[in-house]
Amino acid sequence: MAVFTCEKCGATIDTRCKPKKCSACGEQGSMCKKETAAPPKKGKK
Repeated sequence: MAVFTCEKCGATIDTRCKPKKCSACGEQGSMCKKETAAPPKKGKK
């Protein structure tokens, strides 16, 4: 899953595919992928 943020209104959407438009304000092409820290990997014991 990835988090996409609207450049116009700041709304965030957690989805697999990049949305074509913002579900909050309706702006098309304004969704950008927000970089998030990867969860820590589990090591073998």
